[in-house]
Amino acid sequence: MEPKPEQSPHHAYPDHWEADVVLRDGGTARIRPITTDDAERLVSFYEQVSDESKYYRFFAPYPRLSDRDVHRFTHHDYVDRVGLAVTIGGEFIGTVRYDRIDDRGRPASAPADEAEVAFLVQDAHQGRGVASALLEHIAAVARERGIRRFAAEVLPANNKMIKVFRDAGYTQRRSFEDGSVHLTLDLEPTEESLAVQRGREQRAEARSVQRLLAPGSVAVIGAGRTPGGVGRTVLRNLLAAGYTGRAYAVNRAFDEGLATLDGVPAHRSLGEIDEQVDLAVIAVPAHQVPEAVADCGEHGVQGLVVISAGYAERGADGRELQRELVRQARSYGMRIIGPNAFGIINTAENVRLNASLAPESPARGRIGLFTQSGAIGIALLSGLHRRGAGLSSFISAGNRADVSGNDFLQYSFEDPDTDVALLYLESLGNPRKFTRLARRTAAVKPVVVVKGARHSGTNPPGHAVPVSRIPDATVSALMRQAGVIRVDTVTEMVDAGILLAGQPLPSGPRVAILGNSESLGLLTYDACLAEGLRPRPPIDLTTAASPQDFRDALAGALADATCDAVIVTAIPWVGEDGEAETGDGQVLAAALHTAVAGGSAKPVAVVHVEIGGLAEALAAASSTAAPRRRPTTAGTAPPEAPTDRTASTDREAPPDRTTDTGRKTASAPAAPRPPAAPAAPEATPPAPEGRPRPGRIPAYPAAERAVRALAEAVKYAQWRRQAAVPGKVPELLDETIDEAGAAALIEAHLAAAPDPRGRQLGHDEARELLGRYGIDVRPTLPAPDPDAAVAAAARLGYPVALKTTAPHLRHRADLGGVRLDLTDEDALRRAYGDLTDLLGKPAELLPVVQAMAPRGVDTVVRASIDAAAGAVLSFGLAGAPSELLGDTAHRLVPVTDRDAAELIRSIRAAPVLFGWRGAAPVDTAALEELLLRLSRLVDDHPEVVSVALEPVVVAPQGLTALGAAVRLAPPPARNDLGPRRLPSY
Repeated sequence: MEPKPEQSPHHAYPDHWEADVVLRDGGTARIRPITTDDAERLVSFYEQVSDESKYYRFFAPYPRLSDRDVHRFTHHDYVDRVGLAVTIGGEFIGTVRYDRIDDRGRPASAPADEAEVAFLVQDAHQGRGVASALLEHIAAVARERGIRRFAAEVLPANNKMIKVFRDAGYTQRRSFEDGSVHLTLDLEPTEESLAVQRGREQRAEARSVQRLLAPGSVAVIGAGRTPGGVGRTVLRNLLAAGYTGRAYAVNRAFDEGLATLDGVPAHRSLGEIDEQVDLAVIAVPAHQVPEAVADCGEHGVQGLVVISAGYAERGADGRELQRELVRQARSYGMRIIGPNAFGIINTAENVRLNASLAPESPARGRIGLFTQSGAIGIALLSGLHRRGAGLSSFISAGNRADVSGNDFLQYSFEDPDTDVALLYLESLGNPRKFTRLARRTAAVKPVVVVKGARHSGTNPPGHAVPVSRIPDATVSALMRQAGVIRVDTVTEMVDAGILLAGQPLPSGPRVAILGNSESLGLLTYDACLAEGLRPRPPIDLTTAASPQDFRDALAGALADATCDAVIVTAIPWVGEDGEAETGDGQVLAAALHTAVAGGSAKPVAVVHVEIGGLAEALAAASSTAAPRRRPTTAGTAPPEAPTDRTASTDREAPPDRTTDTGRKTASAPAAPRPPAAPAAPEATPPAPEGRPRPGRIPAYPAAERAVRALAEAVKYAQWRRQAAVPGKVPELLDETIDEAGAAALIEAHLAAAPDPRGRQLGHDEARELLGRYGIDVRPTLPAPDPDAAVAAAARLGYPVALKTTAPHLRHRADLGGVRLDLTDEDALRRAYGDLTDLLGKPAELLPVVQAMAPRGVDTVVRASIDAAAGAVLSFGLAGAPSELLGDTAHRLVPVTDRDAAELIRSIRAAPVLFGWRGAAPVDTAALEELLLRLSRLVDDHPEVVSVALEPVVVAPQGLTALGAAVRLAPPPARNDLGPRRLPSY
């Protein structure tokens, strides 16, 4: 039970300092401020600290705390004197305290910006990362209270504490004075300190999931005496999978004389078990769960899988029950999968855990699967089983009140048994963190995601997480930027997963097609073109082709340096009597496996129609065999392959197609593509251990499914090559950016109109702010009457444009609110009259005059901040068609030079920028620079919550921003830069 906080009249109890953290060994603990009610806890804690640790803390023997000490260590003003404690089960296991001091080391108040800091951790919990977590949190508290430096005195023999300071990543100074080490730490976060913090977070969260998936013992709480029921089902599934640890059945309703259930020890409570249980699966009614959780916590259980339903999926009351469940479990240091979970599976040979409702444990394989839906989990398990694909691990998190997809990514990144991570997500609790973790994981292994509830605008029942207002198209683009393979359906997820898990990555988009059906080959060819691949003319082996013919053709294609992947199409072949035969799929599969085994490392997929046993035989490569390495992360490109594959526009000419009447028609040539963004060098680092060479050959019942999976692999491989050599922000921008000047303007604007909702800058104010970052916006002059318009034109110089700025007409040239190329006074006066006659009075239209810009392509550049995802940069062409079709590209800020180049090339209308239909190409280099400058502005100044440059006219030489709208507001809180903490919803 939490203590009652002291309520100071000056400084209230800072409850926002409370946090749940994951420690180094995967257990959880709570960090909170120390209050006056903690006296007994402090004394009890101190009594359990060894004499040596006390000596290191006080530099002298200090067997017990005096009453004065207890009072001093429990009374804080939360400004100049602060104490934090780490608790498990409500008891202290570690403390930290700072006292503000002046430059002579005496107690002080603000504006003094230095504090003395000291730690004490129980010996039994040393080595768990307690002090490191405390340092992160006390440093954040100190920065909030205006403290910029910590000073600490440490005895030279106290190596553990010296290491805590040394490894924190802060800028520090050390000296030896009066027999002790004097340390000074600058508390401003650095790249190193942030990297250290995230590295510790990754290892701790991965370990917390690993403890859940590989327990040495499992207790099923709620296993019934009679067959059936959720608990009994989980127990039987656990035993049927051959779980290698110790299993127990626990139910308070068991008769005292019941010794075993299904062959495992039966107990009425965990207290009757003579060993510590690592994992508890709870399958009791929701009102009995608190008692079960308390029993688990008091007997040292490390983690929980809560199958029980009746929580947030049932409304507000259930949501509060769910919050209390999480608080209770974390108070004991336990993590939760669920509630309303389907369960977990680990197929590792030394674990063989099936603590789920799935009646059959999947085969062992290289795919890790996370789902937020039990029903979808069942469908995915079934789909993977039918396709012969095995799993390394499976988590169905239900309401994901604690363990989430982010935790699964942390685990998958480190798990040597997982080559591909598949995730079905219905909500993203922390999009910033998800994209960061996904980018890091995708750099070493594919991450495939299906996002449910894409268009509802709300979270599914049971998911008590913040609702993000980011459009789904933006979410998809941001996932792509992070290297995530986003697909629309669970079928597509399985299709992509089995290809990525069993085949090497392609080194480019060139595809060889071969098979015994011309029609199926042409369907595959068309599908390749539709997915942006570069297919070679299909090789027709004819319907008389034998398995040996397939083997020879596939071996030839794999040896061909002009292709990067092969799709084999197969239909039942015709026997000697002219009858179609279903054929022996195993024979054909053996022939294909033989060709693949002797060929180069290129991905192979099979499209088949009604060939019995083929899919099963192709998937028969043993999933338990030692995996073979890939030669590179994306295959080895042949020497003559182009370095920039996407830049090439010379697709292989499509084959002549023979119609049913015998006439041949040629396919129309594809439209030219824009030049590709700068690509990374072809050379790539070796693939991580455990990535297989071709083994399992994926089979698909339709050409478009195979091609779509291959296209995703091609795009992912290209991302991997580019990620190996990250983009950068050109240094030349620094010479033309006035960051300090922009900060002063922003501060002045916000101070002039203090409003938590912020304020919209006027046109001239926006021009001035953007100008500090080298973004020039063409000026406009008001034209409240014809004479003012003429005067404005004389000042700006002809030709000019006359446009309305009324909100309902802004950027709506289609409504007649813009008159262009007015070359003299007569033309301007006529246009002014036409405008007011058509649309209304000048006071309603708010007309302005602006000098004409050079002709070019009208584009729109925007930046906005979403509280959950962060700053997003967007680009598209101006006009109704782009808006109607949603043809806008997005990237997370900050963007690099490569991001900027890809951004303008990723819209469907990009060819317009590169000389479509004979037009002159526009200055995309200037456009990329504009994107980089705007990215820097919103990244440097989070108070700039939205910017819209519309239109930006990009000419063959240079560009002109004709309009700008800027909104300033107090920056939204960041949840990814502070100290480590588990989310609390």
